[in-house]
Amino acid sequence: MTSYGIREIAREAGCNEQTVRWYEEQGLLPAVGRTAGGQRRYDERHRKQLGFLRHARELGFSLETIRELLTLYSTPEESCAAADGIATRHLADVRHKIARLQALEEELVRMIAECAGGRIAECRVIETLSDHSHGHCLAQDHLTAGHQVAEQIPQ
Repeated sequence: MTSYGIREIAREAGCNEQTVRWYEEQGLLPAVGRTAGGQRRYDERHRKQLGFLRHARELGFSLETIRELLTLYSTPEESCAAADGIATRHLADVRHKIARLQALEEELVRMIAECAGGRIAECRVIETLSDHSHGHCLAQDHLTAGHQVAEQIPQ
């Protein structure tokens, strides 16, 4: 059976050794064997699961959601409906974040475009930031502005 040191497995996964140790401490990686000298030795199962973890993190899944996905990952004969549901919810969250960012981008572009580049006393950027409640800003609440835009994004 092939075994890997922590440096090898971390490098392959694109993370550092501390991240691998942290995943172990959090129970996201199975218990690892050690050499007589106390060095961690990982097998193919660890390598695959670490790759799974890293890819899920790159796609923005939370650690709580990754725990759910790992449970599903360990039961390959089960229906994938639960995994589809998790991915669908995550997609909705991503779309909401994109919509919020688009609303923020729109507001920033407008603020900058309306700034004449003169003195601070007449600066539209400063005016908009300092007087949010008097119609200088397109969105009254940037935290919910994304909800409105998200509804317009095709599913």
